[in-house]
Amino acid sequence: MAEFIKIYEQNPNPKEINKVVSILQKGGLIIYPTDTVYGLGCDITNTKAMEKIARIKGIKLEKAYWSFVCADLSNLADYVRQLDTPTFKILKRALPGPYTFVLPGSSKLPKVFKKRKTVGIRVPDNNIARALVMGLGNPIISTSIRDEDELLEYTTDPELIFEKWQNLVDVVIDGGYGGNLASTVIDLSGDEPEVIRAGKGDPNII
Repeated sequence: MAEFIKIYEQNPNPKEINKVVSILQKGGLIIYPTDTVYGLGCDITNTKAMEKIARIKGIKLEKAYWSFVCADLSNLADYVRQLDTPTFKILKRALPGPYTFVLPGSSKLPKVFKKRKTVGIRVPDNNIARALVMGLGNPIISTSIRDEDELLEYTTDPELIFEKWQNLVDVVIDGGYGGNLASTVIDLSGDEPEVIRAGKGDPNII
């Protein structure tokens, strides 16, 4: 059964963060808050953990389009091809924030994503999410948790999330009520920026 850990977004307790990081390092799955909806995530370097998420989601890992959650833009070069100045300016303007940017993938992508031409990058404006990534030292692979009830597409109450997911993951972080609006997805991999999904972030940022 999952651990239910309370962490405060304004001032995340390093002891609790380290505890969750240690679980991620051992291949654990976590549910954690972002600046939009709660996410299901694992260490990007752990293929077995990613396979577990794929099974939960009922998809093949190679076909999974998940976000790489980063702490800032500094480790982008590990996963993304050289960006031109206008693209970098958009990222600097929008991040941290409620956006997922689709960018051209580099040759350094994890093995399971090697055939990918693009990757989705997130830098959430949430101290808990960023502290976890910083503690881990590499991105967290992340996918939103959806609710079967379409009216409540994203579950926002951590206690209800725990009730539903406690036997599927290793940790559920209670970081307060989450949002129910997903990130805005913008594709920057082509010649012109393209809004794929309008969500919490203002699409006019491009």
